Amino acid sequence: MSEYRDLFWWSADGIRLHARDYPGPAESDAPPVVCMAGLTRNARDFATLAATLSATRRVIAVDFRGRGESGYARDPMTYVPLTYAQDVVALLEEEKIHRFVAIGTSLGGIVTMLLAGMLPGRIAAAVLNDVGPEIEAAGLARIRGYVGRSSTWPTWMHAARGVQEMNADAYPDWGIEQWLAMAKRLYRLNSAGRIVLDYDMKIAEPFRLPGGEAGPDMWRALAALAGVPVLVVRGGRSDILSAATARRMVEALPQGALLTLPGVGHAPTLDEPEAVAAIEATLRASPEQPA
Repeated sequence: MSEYRDLFWWSADGIRLHARDYPGPAESDAPPVVCMAGLTRNARDFATLAATLSATRRVIAVDFRGRGESGYARDPMTYVPLTYAQDVVALLEEEKIHRFVAIGTSLGGIVTMLLAGMLPGRIAAAVLNDVGPEIEAAGLARIRGYVGRSSTWPTWMHAARGVQEMNADAYPDWGIEQWLAMAKRLYRLNSAGRIVLDYDMKIAEPFRLPGGEAGPDMWRALAALAGVPVLVVRGGRSDILSAATARRMVEALPQGALLTLPGVGHAPTLDEPEAVAAIEATLRASPEQPA
């Protein structure tokens, strides 16, 4: 895997935030890639993709507040997409990044759409992974059923089996090695030697409120990406992004493209060879302007 450095910055409300920073070639002037994970996930989800993309450009994989190495919020009602977007804006200002590529999985895709509206002209290209302006009710109900529920395990193999039981419908072809890798992205070892989920259980509080999963008029937010290459990735078994919504998204984006990965649910890992190839093609289609 490519080497990264730990990058820290501060939110407007005083939370120390973290990202993995993969520097890329020193001579590259391509816009850096900012990767943003799903609701209960963290920067580790992008380790494989970042190793590939950092061969040509800088990659920053963000831990949203309350996840991974980022601090937990004092006020759980700040665990909402708009605040996550504001935290990313603070990162961009701290690192003096003007133009960038955004890759967002699920919640990270919602934040990407919000950033497009907040920062006109600054996103050079985008990847929206299994999320759109409309989210399917069945998928929301499923996520609300597990987010914020603590679970602990004595060994990594126990954790892997637990993750498999919860996600088998999304990845029906996975073997134990893949489940173990997912467990190590989703969990951490605590000071008592137990394996626990690597996020603040309080992230569930605003998400469980109607409307707390996204923001107002996300179709308008998506429209802010109309001038750049946008790849919409959809799991063929997804219960979050419907095929109809994905098609409508691409129709609304002049430079939009859709990749559907059959046999995968919510959400594709972006390690799939088809996804990597499509992401690299999207980056090649974006203007090579200095960051």
